[in-house]
Amino acid sequence: MNSGAPGTLVVGRVKFFGRHRGEMLLTASEDGCVYGWKTQSGHLLWKLGGHTGPVKFCRFSPDGRLFASTSCDRTIRLWDVVEAKCLQVLKGHQRSVETVSFSPDSKQLASGGWDKQVVLWEVQSGRILRHLGGHQDSVQSSDFEPSSDCLLGTRRAGVDWLVHAHGSCLQATGSWDATIRIWDLRTGTPAVFYQELEGHSGNISCLCYSASGLLASGSWDKTIHIWKPSTRSLLVQLKGHVTWVKSIAFSPDELQLASAGYSHMVKVWDCKTGKCIETLKGALDVAHDCAFTPDGKLLVSGAAD
Repeated sequence: MNSGAPGTLVVGRVKFFGRHRGEMLLTASEDGCVYGWKTQSGHLLWKLGGHTGPVKFCRFSPDGRLFASTSCDRTIRLWDVVEAKCLQVLKGHQRSVETVSFSPDSKQLASGGWDKQVVLWEVQSGRILRHLGGHQDSVQSSDFEPSSDCLLGTRRAGVDWLVHAHGSCLQATGSWDATIRIWDLRTGTPAVFYQELEGHSGNISCLCYSASGLLASGSWDKTIHIWKPSTRSLLVQLKGHVTWVKSIAFSPDELQLASAGYSHMVKVWDCKTGKCIETLKGALDVAHDCAFTPDGKLLVSGAAD
């Protein structure tokens, strides 16, 4: 790693990538396995098999106890972090599952894929709470608003109930139909989308909420949009990628946003001005993903090299 002054972002070439949680990285692999790595050393902690197709995406739960992986085998697997074992296999999608996200309280899970469906699951039981239909093409990305309070699914006397918490429960999904839908999960069944954000001219490939509730979206149109969802307003548009945008991530302080395009480069942007601060080169292959460590001092990118 490169050294830097206290409080500055330290950028280095990290071969192994994934969704981070403290000192551990997750990687999703086409060999059907999920890998766990030590953040600082790159040491392999474990390799977990079970999927019968390429693993498309993996993500830690906010409480750090679980992680989920999705696959072309049309399933989602829930794993225990400490014991590194599969707890549940969630089945319900008809085609490859491309994205997964946990609710802020880690009690619910949303998934999307090539069947154009968004499925909301109860984590503890593994049962489906509801299907969110409406996208006209593959759902490739999803994220929950970090500060939201979600409904809780319960079962009493053989009847399903939806117990609503105070506050909002918003989940965003991005699709190859070039739209972003923000779902209010407090609404009755069937759920209707809360609002739709339009402005991209290409497929939506990635989404990411900031800690305060701003939403960033990356697209095949080679741009990144930063939105204020509550007012449906576009705050800033980031232009500079020469290929479609594969992954985006806010820094913990929300001052910067990292993006990986379908190239060997990762860019770091000033969120307020929309200017590119740095263009990082070094990956020997396409940079598939990027993520900040929780303290914001490291930026991790991953490639197939």
